Amino acid sequence: MDGIHDLGGMHGFGAIRMEPHEPVFHSAWEGRVFAMALLLSAGTLANIDRFRHAIERLPPAIYLGAGYYGRWLRAVETLLVDSGVLRLGELDADTPGVRAPAASAPAPAGAAAGALRTVPHPPRFHVGQVVRARNMHPPGHTRLPRYVRGKRGVVTIIHPAWVFPDTNAHGLGEHPQYAYAVRFDGEELWGADAEPGTAVHVDCFESYLEPE
Repeated sequence: MDGIHDLGGMHGFGAIRMEPHEPVFHSAWEGRVFAMALLLSAGTLANIDRFRHAIERLPPAIYLGAGYYGRWLRAVETLLVDSGVLRLGELDADTPGVRAPAASAPAPAGAAAGALRTVPHPPRFHVGQVVRARNMHPPGHTRLPRYVRGKRGVVTIIHPAWVFPDTNAHGLGEHPQYAYAVRFDGEELWGADAEPGTAVHVDCFESYLEPE
């Protein structure tokens, strides 16, 4: 989906500040949120693609202001509401206790560990082939960055088949497909203002690409 989370190629967010000795977690609550997210994804309530889509659905002001693990916490809350474990507004009301999920709650596709799969057909594209990323704007989850859509690139690596995030995030099945590392020249992406000689390699699922 298109949203504030798709920041690739955007300007105006300032320099990236590096900490010389950055801790794994800056506060204890971040570690607890990390554990909650892992438990949620390891169970039947979510998978990594549903989790990413929950982050994508955050309002822009919250996404930009909550910080990394703040977004994770909001995503956990969203998925617990989606799954019926919590009622909408229950956390805001500071209701003590968390109910167990209803026995009838469906397990989303892709809950099993690991996303590597096999498919019965060969890859559609080959190394060295010129391809174009589709100019697509799906209303749901996608892993195709906005800044490469409609741009030409060259396949450099053929990856094995993986669970397709665009369907897995919505409980529509795994639909595994090959992924490809595609090299996009900087000038193709950003025009004449791009730094000379730069390129970006983006892993693209097969259905994201068209032959040029």
